[in-house]
Amino acid sequence: MATPRSKAGTKGVPRQHRQQQILDAATEEFGTRGYAAASLAAIAARVGVTKTLLHQYFGTKEDLYVACLVPVGDRLLDAVRTAMGPDGTAPHTPLRVLHGIFTALEGQREAWFVLYDTTLPPDGEAARRAADYWSAIDRLAAGGTADLLRAAGSTDPLDADALKYVWRDLVATLVRWWVKHPDQSPEAMTQRCARLFAAAAALTPGPTG
Repeated sequence: MATPRSKAGTKGVPRQHRQQQILDAATEEFGTRGYAAASLAAIAARVGVTKTLLHQYFGTKEDLYVACLVPVGDRLLDAVRTAMGPDGTAPHTPLRVLHGIFTALEGQREAWFVLYDTTLPPDGEAARRAADYWSAIDRLAAGGTADLLRAAGSTDPLDADALKYVWRDLVATLVRWWVKHPDQSPEAMTQRCARLFAAAAALTPGPTG
């Protein structure tokens, strides 16, 4: 959903409100176009301010990206931790995690691509901060998938590692599909995932094949 042009550049707009307008517009621009293609001029135009004001408030393009990235990363990381529970063994954990992610992104779904942007300068602060969030989320995923396998009777560490990669790609794919279907609420999407998981389980042969 496009951010409407505002009067954020007019006098009398509180600084904190104007900063939030800029962050919302920048998150949408970075999330839909990627860091490399995103334009500070386009962000300024979305809000109705000048590029000079963007620089005054947030510094460089990368500084503005980091200002968008941190709340997104914190929100998603907190959502995963909460869904898994204090000991990582909350019931129906995969669906709880997915629902937590969908809920955390609702209203700003493109924010997912701010965290997972392959066009970030590899040696920059934004890439380092993003990698920190990826590592933290991956550690939670590794613990959760290992617990699922142990519950199913497998203690093979390679099974756990493989399932972690499958889970990471599955979540990314489901979020991308959800972004393309804005009519789907977090609750509807979670229910859809439950149906897909049930269908996949039904297609999996038992021990006797």
